[in-house]
Amino acid sequence: MTSSSWHPFDDGSTLGLPGSEQGITVRDEEHALGARITLERKASVAPFAITCGIYGWMMHTRFFNAEAEAEMQYDLMKNSLSMLLAMAERTADIDGGRQVLFDGIIEFTGTYP
Repeated sequence: MTSSSWHPFDDGSTLGLPGSEQGITVRDEEHALGARITLERKASVAPFAITCGIYGWMMHTRFFNAEAEAEMQYDLMKNSLSMLLAMAERTADIDGGRQVLFDGIIEFTGTYP
């Protein structure tokens, strides 16, 4: 799966609306294999927040002071999520991809604390 596996969440209808961190949603994308990543401006505890999740597996939020850093980290996290989902899909015949997801989530949250 490539970056084309990402598409605007809910056809982009969430942009400009409050997000999970009570900020204004500026980017919100969903992956075809079951993940979502959202960038908010003016979040409740920081100028920027990134919330992401793999459906049924994890939810993870990070906070940033600078827009440039938040945008860069959003793209890095999105790419890492894509790779993790692709690896889990490749091992789906073994255990449904569960071990890859379990290990990958630990690594992801360590890389993006």
